[in-house]
Parts: sequence; structure tokens; C-alpha cells
Amino acid sequence: MKKIGFIPLRKNSKGIPNKNKRKMVGRPLFTWVLGEAIFSNLDEVFIYTDDQGIIDFINKEYHWTNKVKALLRSSESATDTATTETAMLEFCDKIDYNFDAFCLLQATSPFTTRGDINTCLEKLTEDYDSALTVVNTHRFLWNTEGEALNYNPKNRPRRQDFEGLLVENGAVYAVTKQALQANKNRLGDKIAIVKMDEDSLLEIDSESDWIAVEQLLINRQQCAKKSAEITHVVLDVDGVFTDGTITYTKDGEHTKGFDMRDGMGLEILRQFNVKVMIMTSENSELVARRMEKLKIENVYLGVKDKYSLLQNIIIEENISISNVAYLGDDVNDLTNICSVGWSLVPNNATDVVKANADVVLSKNSGAGAIREACQFIMTYNKRF
Repeated sequence: MKKIGFIPLRKNSKGIPNKNKRKMVGRPLFTWVLGEAIFSNLDEVFIYTDDQGIIDFINKEYHWTNKVKALLRSSESATDTATTETAMLEFCDKIDYNFDAFCLLQATSPFTTRGDINTCLEKLTEDYDSALTVVNTHRFLWNTEGEALNYNPKNRPRRQDFEGLLVENGAVYAVTKQALQANKNRLGDKIAIVKMDEDSLLEIDSESDWIAVEQLLINRQQCAKKSAEITHVVLDVDGVFTDGTITYTKDGEHTKGFDMRDGMGLEILRQFNVKVMIMTSENSELVARRMEKLKIENVYLGVKDKYSLLQNIIIEENISISNVAYLGDDVNDLTNICSVGWSLVPNNATDVVKANADVVLSKNSGAGAIREACQFIMTYNKRF
């Protein structure tokens, strides 16, 4: 059974400008669900958008997987009045319904996990032609006439005794090709429900919503941390190896300063069988040369979605994210910092990163921070 994911994105957003591309915990919002879709049981994942910038981003960023594709949607299917089904059916016609199962994923649902996606897909192998995600809410509902809808106000139940209601959270919808063709709708006639956490009911329609969702995501990532031996260290470059500044010559060339003691620290760390990797958003020849000098083989340049790439590395290396230590300094490192076994940041890192790191080093970037981090990791690993 060929299973495809479909993530519709529009260039314009009414409530929050550029919402889909805005960084949520340091990552573009839409990459939260895209990353989970990549590592789910979907065979292909399509981004369908009228934003050429997003298409260029997809083509450049996800070269390490063959599952992700981006297609340009028509302006007619991206208007304020166009329904999601309009975009779905337009897309299906473009690919000639070349799938057996279709999974609609909403970019504004960053709490979606690969497990939620897989569970919805599994329902299609049972006696259902479609599935959707819901949240069990324990809110007491009323209508405008002052009438209670889901409980007796004169016999108010305790929360733990109250079944509540199942509410659609708009995160995941799965449907068979036959049901989609017959109903022209994301849902068929025999619908399964898949429960998600109550946090996923939050909608991102305002700045206050954004702040709340971002903090919940940070908490979720941090709560999943576990103690384990550090076998891999991943480092950013600018603001970690260097002090974050670039010096330009009169000819336009630029230079970066590296601390020799940091290089020695990494060399010693590797002698203790800790694998060192570099992950930076810069695509710099200077960085490539420095890492070659340090004999660091795993160097990833020009990376914007660092968390998804880290997830791929974890699978390839057959390790847990708890086996990873991460050194970063700015907001684009934030998701990794909140997620890995140990996160360490230089003393001059940005405030938001320092507030969420496990360890704030006493040394500044480019001035011994990496060497200090290496010593911390070696000391920590002694317990294993």
C-alpha cells in the first residue's frame, strides 16, 4: 500500500504574518510536522504551496532523504476562501491519484508525532476507510441560550469522573484513495478516531497562542531527556568555535578565528571513542578547511532544519538522542538544545539559548568553551 503525506501551505497568513515560515523553537513552524512525517511510515511527503521560497527551501534542505517533494499549487487553491479539499483534489489530479492512502497533515499542528501519523495509517488497514485525530476535552460546554450541552449543572461531575467530549484537533486525517475519490472529502464513511494529547488542541491564531505553544514544545522536548552515555557530540560553528564575528579584508574576503585549545579538546574526546560532528547553517569553505585540519569527517554545512537532520543521524548511527551532546549558541540551535542528552552553550550565547541549556559554560565562544565542554563530557562519561 503506497502511503503519501500532504502538507498544504499558503504564502499569506491573516493572524500571524508568515506564520508557516516563522521560527518555532528555532525551526520554521511547518518543519515540525514535516520532520515527523519524514520519519513516519509514509512513503512520500508532499509540500503543496504557492510560496516559491518554501519550495526552494525544501529542495535545498532535505537532500538527505528521497521522501520529501515540493509542488507549486495554483493561486485559485490558495485564496482565503478556497477550502483544503480544493487543494487536495487539485493535487490528486496532478499526480493522477498515484497512492493507496492519503494523509492530510496540518503545518500549524507542531505537536503531531510520527506515532500519531502511523496510528492513523494503521486504522486504514482495519475496517475503516478514514481516520482523524481528536482530543478528549473535559471542558463544560454551553450554548448561547444558557443551556449546558454536555453535563448537568445541578449535578456537576468531578473532572476525574467526567468523560468529556472528543474534539477534532485538525492535526492528522488519513483516507483511502477509494473514499477520497468517492466523497471528494478528507473523510470517508467509516471513520476511526485517534486520540492526541490535550496540548494539541491549541490553535496558533495570535501572538499569545504562539508563545504558549512554543513553551509547551520546549517543555515536551526537555521532559523526554534521559541520562545515557555520551557517544556523539554535535557542534555548531559560528558562536561556538568562533566568537561569532567575521573580519572582512579590503578585497571582500573574510576570516574567522579559531581557538587551538578547542581543537585539542576534541582530539582528546575522540580518543575516548566519542564521535565528533559539525552542523552549521553556514556553507563556508573556511569552516570546511578548518574541520579537515581537525580531521573531523562528519561535517554538515548549510543546514537550516538542524533537528530533522539530527534525527536522521540518530537513525543512521543507531543511537538514542540521549547519547548526543550538543553545543550551540543561537535560536536555530534551540530545538536540539532542548532535546539532546546534554546541551552545553558558551557563556556569551544568546539569552534564550542559555535559559534552556543544561549547562552554561564559564568560557566564551572562541575562547575555550569547547575545551571546557569536552572536559565536562569526559567527566560525565566516567559514570558509565
